[in-house]
Amino acid sequence: MAAEIREQPAIWRSLLAHAGEAGIDAAAEMIRARRPRAVLFVARGTSDHAALYAKYLVEIRHGLPAGLVSPSTMTAYGARPDLRDVLMIGVSQSGGSPDLVRSLAVAREQGALTVAVTNDVSSPLAQVAHAHVNVLAGPERSVAATKSYTAQLLALYLLLERVRDVDGRVAAAPLPDLGDALLARGDEITALAQRYRFAQRMITTARGYSYPTAREAALKLMETSYVSAQAFSGADLLHGPLALVDPQVPVLAVVASGVGGAAMGDVLPRLAERSADVCCVGHRAAVADAAVGFTLPDGAPEELSPLLEILPFQLLALHVAVGRGGDPDAPRGLSKITETL
Repeated sequence: MAAEIREQPAIWRSLLAHAGEAGIDAAAEMIRARRPRAVLFVARGTSDHAALYAKYLVEIRHGLPAGLVSPSTMTAYGARPDLRDVLMIGVSQSGGSPDLVRSLAVAREQGALTVAVTNDVSSPLAQVAHAHVNVLAGPERSVAATKSYTAQLLALYLLLERVRDVDGRVAAAPLPDLGDALLARGDEITALAQRYRFAQRMITTARGYSYPTAREAALKLMETSYVSAQAFSGADLLHGPLALVDPQVPVLAVVASGVGGAAMGDVLPRLAERSADVCCVGHRAAVADAAVGFTLPDGAPEELSPLLEILPFQLLALHVAVGRGGDPDAPRGLSKITETL
């Protein structure tokens, strides 16, 4: 897991340099030709968080309705919705989960344009789709997905920008160097992990483009450290779950620069009222107001910040797991490919 976390900036460089070979240009051209009126995503686990990120991109930058599919409607229940004028994108590291493959196959049968975003060009999901985008992450051996997640984020961003006839590589160009600089500060996360070594419950929260980061951070902590971590949108947190917060339940808040971070302005004071132990990952001013935190480097636009935001949480999950005497590469009860039906 540690090695694969460190690989991420190099993978971003490769994807930026070989976007055409990854299938991004061809898939984008196909999407532009079909001009879909809505976009659906189908995914599981970590890839579901990448799909959620792409949902924000579609709704904000394309002005189209977007949603996340429940695969069981088409697999277990046998639903056959009318999907003409719909783009369905399947997102999966392995491309091998039967329910995702079946969902994309049904969508194609029902008139949707289908695109698979995977780490394996020969995978069943890639084979069943009209077009495939290879995230070029290379073999991922750790059960906890890290490098494939951020490669998915970048591939989806580049694809959706290309659909708008924009070269997303320009805005994304600084990311690899920013990622290297962030990972070079790993000692800060090692020290921070000691603070949460014995935590039994955590809450993660964010808004906007950063909300998928909060979801993915919670998953990483659960699967590697066995912490009961719950993720909430900052807005949803105030609608009831705030009652869970007390000084013994650490809150990990993502407050990056931009609209989403600004929207967290109503959330942080409410956490302070409850004497919450808030660890903030974000811009300098927000981190300064928190109990502890990790400052993100400047230089990435808000819509690309999630690639950087997740890195400290990946490291935190790794070091909390090791600090507890666990093995994050072999979490109990899990395997690399989860085959759901």
